[in-house]
Amino acid sequence: MTEAASPPIRRAMVLAAGLGQRMRPITDTLPKPLIRIGGKAMLDHALDRLAEAGVEEVVVNVHHLAGQIETHVVGRTSPRIVISDERAALLETGGGTKKALPLLGNGPFFSVNSDSLWSETGISNFAAMAQAWDPARMDMLLLLAQRETSVGAGGKGDFFRDDDGRLTRRGEAASAPYIFAGVAVLTSPFFARTPDGPFSLNLLFDRAIAAGRLFGHMLEGQWLHVGAPHEIAPAEAAFAAAQALDA
Repeated sequence: MTEAASPPIRRAMVLAAGLGQRMRPITDTLPKPLIRIGGKAMLDHALDRLAEAGVEEVVVNVHHLAGQIETHVVGRTSPRIVISDERAALLETGGGTKKALPLLGNGPFFSVNSDSLWSETGISNFAAMAQAWDPARMDMLLLLAQRETSVGAGGKGDFFRDDDGRLTRRGEAASAPYIFAGVAVLTSPFFARTPDGPFSLNLLFDRAIAAGRLFGHMLEGQWLHVGAPHEIAPAEAAFAAAQALDA
């Protein structure tokens, strides 16, 4: 008997509240999620791909230049957008997601960095992650990219991945082959016993690693890191090259 595929994931959290300080001076007047790559705002790349994967409702948190993001998504119906307002205090990735949990329900949801960008090779990475999600084994499932083939990805890498897909941190190693590509699958109950106020999702990464329940799914395509103004042009070039191959 073949194992049944996991159902689509219907909800997502897109993290769009950050200050984007490394992208200044652009982000003095434009929130980073609205910077255009490949003719489209990075936020729209995320929202369009979520819709294509069957996600019906997305919570978008806002803080820095919040009004611009609210105006940008107003009237969008695929997916439906719900705003989580963090104007009063920036809560970081974990705290911002925790604040939005009442809007996300008890089932699995995607957590997506609004500036996470990649070229795809015909497969929906969101849909593939939904199929790979296995709550019996996993507390979190992260999207991973190859460090050496990603565009603009400096640093030493984030994770090692074993044959089962289980992750461990780079730790004291000189380098690790995989980087976190800004997308995770998780559930609301995993936020039990987390701090009130600001905290990073890294707290939950470490909690899942300690339990042997942090897993990684490999990105199909090329991850494009866009963290500073000088990284926009290389990302644009890589995106255009990928589109030319798909044409």
